[in-house]
Amino acid sequence: MTFHFPFDNSYARLPDRFFARIAPTPVAAPRLIRLNRDLAVELGLDPDWLAGPEALEVLSGREVPDTATPIAMAYAGHQFGHFVPQLGDGRAILLGEVIDRQGVRRDLHLKGSGRTPFSRNGDGRAALGPVLREYLISEAMFALGIPTTRSLAAVTTGETVAREMPLPGAVLTRVAQSHIRIGTFQFFAARGDEEGLRLLADHVIARHYPDLGTHEKPYLALLEAVIARQADLIARWLLVGFIHGVMNTDNMSIAGETIDYGPCAFMDAYDPATVFSSIDHHGRYAYANQPQIGAWNLTRFAETLLPLLSDNEQDAIAQAESVLSGYGARFEVAYHSGLRRKLGLLGAPDNVRPDDPFAQEKDALRVREDVQLAQDFLKLLQQSEADFTLAFRRLSDAVTDPAAEDALRGMSARPDLYEAWATRWRQRLAQDAWSPADRSKEMRAVNPAFIARNHRVEAVIEAAVQRNDFAPFEELLTVLSKPFDDQPRYAPYRDPPKSHERVEATFCGT
Repeated sequence: MTFHFPFDNSYARLPDRFFARIAPTPVAAPRLIRLNRDLAVELGLDPDWLAGPEALEVLSGREVPDTATPIAMAYAGHQFGHFVPQLGDGRAILLGEVIDRQGVRRDLHLKGSGRTPFSRNGDGRAALGPVLREYLISEAMFALGIPTTRSLAAVTTGETVAREMPLPGAVLTRVAQSHIRIGTFQFFAARGDEEGLRLLADHVIARHYPDLGTHEKPYLALLEAVIARQADLIARWLLVGFIHGVMNTDNMSIAGETIDYGPCAFMDAYDPATVFSSIDHHGRYAYANQPQIGAWNLTRFAETLLPLLSDNEQDAIAQAESVLSGYGARFEVAYHSGLRRKLGLLGAPDNVRPDDPFAQEKDALRVREDVQLAQDFLKLLQQSEADFTLAFRRLSDAVTDPAAEDALRGMSARPDLYEAWATRWRQRLAQDAWSPADRSKEMRAVNPAFIARNHRVEAVIEAAVQRNDFAPFEELLTVLSKPFDDQPRYAPYRDPPKSHERVEATFCGT
């Protein structure tokens, strides 16, 4: 039987040391549990065909399309700060690349598709629970407007995988702009393979940053571009309370997408020290540590590029350090801008005229004051153990609805401190010309009503794994697809967990 996908596999045209050529391991009895029809259309694929029995053979790994070049990609990585010179796709296979309707090249990647030469002692399979978690959270992130890999399909395999207990197996079809990681560069750097580094860097520039191809210093410009995307991405994580859980260098995408949804979760009660990952015993990847870890990871990336920057090591280091020094400011601009929008601080005060010779200084002062106002609100949330998402959503409504402000007072352990803060906030709002209705609308567009709350995700997984019931999974996906809408029918999904519902540990699923 011939299965045709419109693949054009540029990565597989690189030298063989970049990957291992290997086909997926067939599974016993695949069954489609979810197809992302909208994404299929975006990719230029026929969703009706993808939902049928022929496509199921491909999505489960039982058959390989005639245009595919299945490979397991090689990479290395720092895992919790410790360098491992060879990791690679131990349970995933890149089938090929398609050009979507916007002209963007996208990988189709099977996760849980069997052992590869990089599996080490793993079985190469995925359990159903982690597949559902990645599907849910990656699609929730997409709906929130955060750069992310996507989920095209999830299938059960008709087999069990051995973890702490036997669990149903599954395969996820993941879509990404690419699966090239900081760890991919580290793989070649660790081997002193300068030719491999250059080939990889040239491939990344051509694929993700084509405007840099004619740059005077293309590899330094590549470093700067990746820094910019990562700074913006991590700021976006913090603004919605997302915690990646394993920010190892092999889990950081060169394309600037969120990748590898393992022990990730969204924070409920605001606490900068929040950790969900069961293996993060010392809080390395806690919520508030993510910006610093981003800088650490990017420094490791810069180290791999040194041979491409200059033949003189000291000169190369100086160039890299100069670019790396801009990460903090880039992150702060993105994060502080996002915080101001979340508070409804949408414009300069009306008393600051553009032609004022001191306008720039006044604007900088206003930004600092706005950021301090935001930080003081976060302190209130932390002192009260208030829910991060719900508090900002209620603040969005409080601009026009006094009842929402009553709810905010009720969330605070010190209503008097909230009143003092709210007085300052309203004074600031009065300094620009936005109407309350327009301001509330803008705030609601960045302050979601719904996130993939951990207790809801775990309940969905339990229903699917224990009872073969996927209705809760489908309903939660429906809710998460419109996170900024009120959706009165699904109002209970807005609520934070009760004390007995809290899920404080998540697992990587390997």
